[in-house]
Amino acid sequence: MAEVWFYHLTESRLEDALPALLEKTLERGWRAVVEFGSEERLNQMNEHLWTWRDDAFLPHGTAADGFEADQPVYLTLDAANPNAAQARFHVDGSMPHDVSPYIRAILMFDGHDNGQLDAARSQWKRLKGEGHDVSYWKQMPDRRWQKQM
Repeated sequence: MAEVWFYHLTESRLEDALPALLEKTLERGWRAVVEFGSEERLNQMNEHLWTWRDDAFLPHGTAADGFEADQPVYLTLDAANPNAAQARFHVDGSMPHDVSPYIRAILMFDGHDNGQLDAARSQWKRLKGEGHDVSYWKQMPDRRWQKQM
């Protein structure tokens, strides 16, 4: 069973939080796949990841770039895992289907969007019911993450 971590964004935007979590994923020696809810958001994040910090970028690609199997971080709109990722991120309203192929699935949701809150609650119940190890991470006022019990 996969670990499933729910990240409740309350103090920062996805553009600020996702790159740092992807960087930590790569530091573990894992590959990541990030599934988006819309092509517009995928394209925005694709551009953002090249310049998210002045001193670093995150190596990544999309189907349009080719070389899918070689991408450390693969951005997509579907359930494919062409880079054999160990971690799968669901963002921008994207919801997980089968998380069992992954060591960890991460669902990031906007705490100011009632639709995303409701969907995250529903996914929590479903994934916990399927026997996955689910965890809830709350964003603190200083923008750090704290695991809730």
